[in-house]
Amino acid sequence: MQKDKEDLVQMIFNDYVIEPFISQIHKDLNAFCINEVFFTYEYFAKTISKIRDSLQKQKIVSKNIGIVVNDDLETYASIFAVWLEGLAYVPLHPNQPIERNLEIISQAEISFILDSSSDSKYEGFRKINTTGLVFIKYNLEINKIGDSELAYILFTSGSTGKPKGVSITRENVGAFMKSFFEIGFDITEKDRCLQAFDLTFDVSVQSFLVPLTKGACTYTIPHDQIKFSYVYGLLEDHKITFGAMAPSMLRYLRPYFDEIEIPSMRYNILTAEASPVELVDEWKLCVPNAQLFNFYGPTEATIYSTYYEILKDASNKTLNGMYSIGKVMKGLEAVILVDGDITKKPGIKGELCIAGKQITPGYWKNDEKNKDSFIKIKNSDKELRFYRTGDSCYFDHDGDILLYGRIDHQVKIQGYRIELGEIEYKVRDYFNGVNAVAASFTNKMGNTELALFIESTEMSSDDVKNYLSTKLPPYMLPSKLYFLNQFPLNSNGKIDRLKLKLLIK
Repeated sequence: MQKDKEDLVQMIFNDYVIEPFISQIHKDLNAFCINEVFFTYEYFAKTISKIRDSLQKQKIVSKNIGIVVNDDLETYASIFAVWLEGLAYVPLHPNQPIERNLEIISQAEISFILDSSSDSKYEGFRKINTTGLVFIKYNLEINKIGDSELAYILFTSGSTGKPKGVSITRENVGAFMKSFFEIGFDITEKDRCLQAFDLTFDVSVQSFLVPLTKGACTYTIPHDQIKFSYVYGLLEDHKITFGAMAPSMLRYLRPYFDEIEIPSMRYNILTAEASPVELVDEWKLCVPNAQLFNFYGPTEATIYSTYYEILKDASNKTLNGMYSIGKVMKGLEAVILVDGDITKKPGIKGELCIAGKQITPGYWKNDEKNKDSFIKIKNSDKELRFYRTGDSCYFDHDGDILLYGRIDHQVKIQGYRIELGEIEYKVRDYFNGVNAVAASFTNKMGNTELALFIESTEMSSDDVKNYLSTKLPPYMLPSKLYFLNQFPLNSNGKIDRLKLKLLIK
């Protein structure tokens, strides 16, 4: 009887991730191209098996396993080894401050680390050096792991000065993969797929899972390369056919648009930030045969939630110079929240809220944040648990969603969502409580950068920047610093952020 019950348990993660991947491993195909070196599915499977063998010999206390996410085969193999064991991975970026990674290790209660680095920064921790292992036999047995178990935890910027963890379950990932392919993407063994995102960012999961479950080859970006110039080379030299890219990447490539022509590209996803009409319309000429899509989605709703196909020879829906984010993916529900009430009526502006199997169970051990961000609402005679995105949107008459921008003070830099409060917190801590305000601005290339205002007499900007570089990842570092004896105040006696932004030059 017990076995019958187990057989009835839905394993959507196994169905849409593990089993499709395992079915590729004995094919004579390339799984990865990393730094111009190709690795077959069979070699990748052997690397996974080595790491899993070693992992099984350890006494695992916590199900959350730290993985130092280098751009190498061992890192990707570690992810699958962790998943096959029913564990969750927590990415630790090798180029981010060690203090930040130690904070993540502490919060996630990580007791074991997989590290392919030649010189590990984690000598005081139990770990496996994944580069020196010996292959004995294939170890790819698929276990029945409940979909409620975590697949990974991604730590994003937090307003308290500490990063906050977003917990993603196996069901969340499986539901995403199911919905993604139901859109109609026909990825095959012949495709060459771009993986241009850091493994601390959720779009990376789509970028390697989609090809690996279809027998395609994944092309990655080495950490020691200039990302946009390396992508330029990959697109043309290897005739990439499928790839997700952030609009900021296109801005860096823009000076070379006249030289770029990639007729091989079949599907091109723009994601991680709003897609400007002017920029994308120029990019269309570089990918003449590609279907272009604008994808939107917070990490809390597992990678993507909505999508909009950008038509090449017809009018498209836009707002304030940005493309529509379209309709929700299958299995999701979207509503607009206005003063506590929900609506899907056209033209009513409010906060976009999303429900469905892709919605995370919540922030890791953060009840207060969960209460603020997740709400239960009765919709169509059903009570659903919605994630409050913090994005101001409205539905049009066709049910497509138009995005105004952030409701709060969050901004996106290089696709990463940033709480400006975290930067301000670090500065106040450094200056023993002195006021600080972080603000975003658009540079001459059209990319978003950060400015920092400090209520203090003039001092060395280099000292401040050097300090922050030990506390924050590179994409959170301000490019401009301003010192003011006194901040301007608005009529409510609060710091006038708009006046401060006018000072940015």
